[in-house]
Amino acid sequence: MTIDYEENEELIERKICDDCIGEKFLSDLIHKEGEEDECFYCQEEGICITLEELSDKIESAFDEHYEITASEPNGFEYAMMKDKEISYDWEREGQETIYAIADAASVREEIAQDIQSILEYRHEDWDSALAGLECKFSSDAHYEEIMPEDHHWHSQWREFENLIKTEARFFSRTAAAYLGDLFDEIDEMRTHDGRTLIADAGPETDITHLFRGRVFQSEKPLLESMKRPDQGLSAPPAWAAGAGRMNARGISVFYGATSPEIALAEVRPPVGSRVAIARFEIIRPLRLLDLAAVAEVQERGSIFDSSYAHRLGRMVFLRTLSARMARPVMPDDQELEYLPTQAIADYLSTEGRVPLDGILFPSVQVGGDGVNAVLFHKASRCEDLKIPDGTDLSANTYSMYEDGPEPDYYVWEEVPPDDEGPEKTSSRRSPLDIDEEWDGYFNSDTREVTLRVETDSVHVHEVAAIQISTHSHTVRRHRIEKREPPF
Repeated sequence: MTIDYEENEELIERKICDDCIGEKFLSDLIHKEGEEDECFYCQEEGICITLEELSDKIESAFDEHYEITASEPNGFEYAMMKDKEISYDWEREGQETIYAIADAASVREEIAQDIQSILEYRHEDWDSALAGLECKFSSDAHYEEIMPEDHHWHSQWREFENLIKTEARFFSRTAAAYLGDLFDEIDEMRTHDGRTLIADAGPETDITHLFRGRVFQSEKPLLESMKRPDQGLSAPPAWAAGAGRMNARGISVFYGATSPEIALAEVRPPVGSRVAIARFEIIRPLRLLDLAAVAEVQERGSIFDSSYAHRLGRMVFLRTLSARMARPVMPDDQELEYLPTQAIADYLSTEGRVPLDGILFPSVQVGGDGVNAVLFHKASRCEDLKIPDGTDLSANTYSMYEDGPEPDYYVWEEVPPDDEGPEKTSSRRSPLDIDEEWDGYFNSDTREVTLRVETDSVHVHEVAAIQISTHSHTVRRHRIEKREPPF
């Protein structure tokens, strides 16, 4: 029943205290904003606001988190109702407005009734009523809670992709602001079961090692990498770093996997090539963004928190973004399609508010069942092998037997005798010595060591065949007679 002007004026001036509100966030908000007064509903002195102010908060929350349900069955439901062979009774979904308000704010039905009356009077529309349309917050309307849309985030992502690909690849404040909005609170986010989105790696964690593979199509670089796997199988130098999913060309990062099988699949070797794989120990604590956890992110909060709808929209988008960042990309498309994920990795590595050392992401090469890791440049330095000065290194890939050569991969280390004393050096240094010293100083790697290669873990795989898993689809073909349209 619609109230008149005088009744509405009397209702909106009523005072309600925080103790009459069961929803904690809303009650705390009233306590913060209200003033000492007598509550109309409990007749106690307390911190109060007007019922009009409370109605404003209810309306804002419902605009973001609720929608009016259909007042009549749709065509399919109507057909089911008419079908005599089916016992189907249509019931309108959702709750009546009063009960939806009462449950949302955790208030007594009397209070919800007064709020509904204020909001119905506020949105009363005679033309709509005459046309048989329900007005917002009418007593006959039904409401159900919905998940806020993530259209804003998808729109922003499309603008970000377009900007990165076609306009301003570097120094884009717009892109940085967007990525900050997405990722600067990831350390506070949790999955539905309470897990953090940041995974720990390193000593005494679940991720203590990573495997890295490299494809070789000629003998010489393979031999060099066998001799010095700390250099040949670790992150490449900047001049040799090609563009990847999480790095631009010239930015050296460490791509690894949690098993040698995944590492082998990820390098996509051609038949006839050889792949050297080594296990690297993570020797210091690292913090990695876990994209699998991002796909399960869950936001909790109150519909009366103005930021909650924003966070819910971000949550929905992040769940899809994790899949986008790990999806397969065809070789011909990599140059452009990798740009957004490269920008994200750059931001998280250098500009993000949350300190991160890398990203964990599903392996698309093994159907998403494996886990890959990228360690950012700052966390990808490998410890040098401890090889005595004067050591001669040699490597081979076969041994000769009576029947001819057979595969045999080994490395020889010829070290100086232990009884050799230190070499005598002149107390005076030549200009050449001084130049080399300064050159070493300016080119020294100041990054903290993160990885240690395990030399006894190195394996070389000779690629004899590739097994491919596919989904096969029949191509149907139809032929019809050409006919002129009847109009």
